[in-house]
Order: sequence, then structure tokens, then C-alpha cells
Amino acid sequence: MRELGNKIRGSIVIKTILTIFVLLVGFSFIVCVIGYSEVTDALLDQYSKGAFRTAAIASHVIDPNKVSEYAQSGGEGEAYEEAFNRLSQICNSSGATFIYVIIPDQSDYKTIKFIFSTMNQNENYTRYEFGYVRETTNEEYEQKYKLLCEENSAGELVVRDQGYIETDPHITAMIPLIDTSGITQGIMCVQLQMDILIEVRNSYVWKVILTTMIVALVIIIVLSLSLNHSILQPVRIISAEASRFARENVKTGDKLTSKIRKSDDIGKLAGSIDQMETQIHSYVENLTHVTAEKERISTELTLASRIQADMLPNIFPAFPERDDFDIFASMKPAREIGGDFYNFFLIDESHLCVFIADVSGKGVPAALFMMASMIVLTDNAMMGRSPSEILESANETICSTNKEEMFVTVWLGILDLKTGIMTAANAGHEYPVIKHPGGDYELIKDVHGFVIGGMNGIKYRNYEIKMEPGTKLFVYTDGVAEATDSSDRLFGTGRMLDALNADREAGPMSLLGNITNAVDKFVGDAEQFDDITMLCLEYKGNTERL
Repeated sequence: MRELGNKIRGSIVIKTILTIFVLLVGFSFIVCVIGYSEVTDALLDQYSKGAFRTAAIASHVIDPNKVSEYAQSGGEGEAYEEAFNRLSQICNSSGATFIYVIIPDQSDYKTIKFIFSTMNQNENYTRYEFGYVRETTNEEYEQKYKLLCEENSAGELVVRDQGYIETDPHITAMIPLIDTSGITQGIMCVQLQMDILIEVRNSYVWKVILTTMIVALVIIIVLSLSLNHSILQPVRIISAEASRFARENVKTGDKLTSKIRKSDDIGKLAGSIDQMETQIHSYVENLTHVTAEKERISTELTLASRIQADMLPNIFPAFPERDDFDIFASMKPAREIGGDFYNFFLIDESHLCVFIADVSGKGVPAALFMMASMIVLTDNAMMGRSPSEILESANETICSTNKEEMFVTVWLGILDLKTGIMTAANAGHEYPVIKHPGGDYELIKDVHGFVIGGMNGIKYRNYEIKMEPGTKLFVYTDGVAEATDSSDRLFGTGRMLDALNADREAGPMSLLGNITNAVDKFVGDAEQFDDITMLCLEYKGNTERL
């Protein structure tokens, strides 16, 4: 046993392996510590920004001048219930755990009173009822309440990463509800659980540990083989191996350095041939890897395309139970995934929201920006705002996080299904096209506002379109008019109007098929450079159900 220990202590191979192992363990520990901190900070920053965005959206629901009125309502009344329902919608759509409004006791901030308290429908906690008064959790909360109420703080964040009796680890974003006289009447609070953050952080640490173990094992194996194969073989073995490799072009499991145990020029020659074989083999492996990687990327892009298509309404008829309107839309991306998008949905039983948009750029960046923009526009529309207000709020939200300086053009309209009046606004998008009963399709040269995401503080203008029963509205992205043939000629709005008027009585689905056929026929074999997205709405005016 002592002799074996002496051999181990005297072995350069063992010493080298142990040294590298210790270095790898130390390196992995440093990477874990740094990564743990960086990942936690990055995820917490993302969480907090999302919480404050949700709080900002929710604060638009509550009129600060009416907080005292809500506090005295007893949790009843039409105004209170409307505000409560809209806060619940925001809570569920944003993924927040709780959204609540409190009034702190500003004499000492030792207690708070709950005016609104909503909880995500997917959570199992218990929300506080209207008027519930509870003691402030700790001095940190007292200080935050004081900053918000007395020192004009625009927002405060509390991180509770240890968990408490009421809830698990979470963050709470708080913004003041300030009335027109500049007095804080209440505090809007948004709480997000940190379970996903903790799960991602822990997953990262375990992946680093596992990767380090695998790398250590690979390095130890390669190092052992390299050290054990450092003695060279005679020149005849080199010649035989060179001839064999020239014939078969296949790397064997045994290296020349494991057979030739010499350290002279013959040994160097054997090492050179080993290196040559390794490089050729690595080249073949790299070529195989590159091919597999391209197939993986293609598969992922195909999946991303399906996910993007599933985000858009694609089941038609979209509202089979409604006979007062018909709608159809399509999106054909220029690449696997695109930047165009559309959406339509009922805000309530008598108001239909429709929008179509075109994101700057192409590919994955445009698709990511498209998804974020679509969510922001849809959320704002569901809050009951006018088209101009929706665009203004969406512009502010997107500009606040638009570091890549991308933008999106949007046309958005809200149709009153009882009156046939559509209120619309245009943020740098293409002119809509309308056809009144008995007439031709013609452009509506509306006033273009600035694009969404281009600049803070932009205002947009509403305008109205009177839609009699039988009126059809057609909106599209620039991919239609700017489709080019092999001679670089544009399809243009003139040809588009001709295609629309070729069958003026066609329904929305047939109409979009006519446009697609006309564009395809014009373009021929030329490559599609831009996404082609279209939507047609027909107002039938059957108001018996409304």
C-alpha cells in the first residue's frame, strides 16, 4: 500500500490531473458565484420593470381624485365594480400575483387600509377584502410608504426573497396615486412571485456545475491519453499507418504515439502524422456538426413560425355566432418568421377592435418586437380607450424599453356595431381602403401620425368612418403595394384597387384570395422581400342581437 502511494505521489500524470481538477473546481466556484449574482440581478431587474409597467397601466384605471370616494363606497357601486373588474383583467393578463390599492395611515404609517385587492386566478392565496386594515409588515414598508406619500417618490420596490407566512418570495412595485392638487391619495401596488426567478437561477447554477464536471472529465481523459501516448514507435509503424490512412481515410482508435516509444526525430514525425490525422478527423466532425446545426436552426425557425402564426387569430369564421359582421385576415411572411401582425377582438358585445401593423426589420428581431407590440396594443385596447389613446399609451410603453430603436406602423379602429361608426387612428401605416354599398373600393387618405416606438410624447388624432350595412373595409401592410416582379416594378396601390374592384361583391375571404392571386401572378418567380398581411371587415348591420 505504501509502495502504491509512493507511485501515485511520484506520477506526473496523476499530479497533472489533480492540479487541473483543483483548478477547474476553483474556476467553476468563481463562475457560479459571479453567475449567481449576475443572473439574480438581471432577472430581478426584468421582474421589477415588468411590475412597474403593470403598475403604471393599472394606475390609469384608478382616478386619484376619486380614491376617497372609492374608500367610502363600501366596495359597491357601478364605478367601484368597473374599476375592480379592470384591475382584475390587468392582474390576470400581466401575470401579476396581486394588484391592490392601499391607503396608509400617514400619521405613523403603522397600518394600511385596502381599497382594491385583486388576485390572479391561477394563484391559491387569499386576497384582502375591501376596507381590511392591517399592520404594516415592517419598517422597510413604513419607509417606502413615507417616501411615496411625503417625499414625491415616483416609485418604490420591495424585495422579499425569503418568504413569509402570507406569501412565498416576491417583489412588490409601488407607485403613488397623486390627485390634481399634488397630494398622494393612495398607493398602487403590484406583487409578483419570485418562483420563476429562483428556478431559473438555480437551474443556471446546476448547469454550470454539471458542465464543469463534464469538462473536467473530458480534460482528464484527453490529458491521460496524451501523456500515456507520448512515447514514439519505429518508422515502419509510421509508414504502415500513413499508407493505411491514405487508403482508408479513417482515424483508428490507437495513436502512433502509443506504439512508438522514442523521443528523437522519429517520434516527432509520428506526432506530426497523429496531428494530421486528428486535424482531418476534426474537420470531418466539424463539417458534420455544422450540417447538424443548420438543420437545428431550420427546425427552430419552423417552430418559431408556428408559434407566431398561432398568436394571430387564424380560425375562421372568427365569430360564427355573430351575423352583424364578417372578418377575415392573412399573413404571409417573407422569411420563416416576419414582423407584420394583426388582431381583432370584441371589447364588449357592441364594440369590435381591429388593428394591423408592420414592424421595422425582418427575421427574429422583428418577430420578437412584433409579439411585444401586439400584446401592448391588445392590453391597451381592452382597457376601453379610444384609438388615439391606445396608440399614445402603446408608444410610451414601447419607447421606454426600445433600446434597439425599432418601430412599428399601426392602423387601429374600433367599430360600434350598433351605429356602424368606426373610430380610427393611423400611426404611419398605409391608407385603408373602403367600399360603400354600390360603390368601388377607394383609398381613405387619413391623417398619418408618427410611427410607434419612434419618439416619446407623440399625439395621435381620431377620425370616424361611417359604415352602412354592406360596407367593406380593407387594410394591409406595405408588402402588398411594394411587391416587385423580376423587373423591379412595384405592384402598387393602383393594381391593388383594380384587383379589389374586379369582384366588388366578394366576401372577405374570397376578396383576400383575389388579392393574393393578383400579387402572385404579378410577382411571378421573383423573391418575396417583404411580409404580406391583409385584413377585410364587412359590416352587415344586423342589430337585432345588440
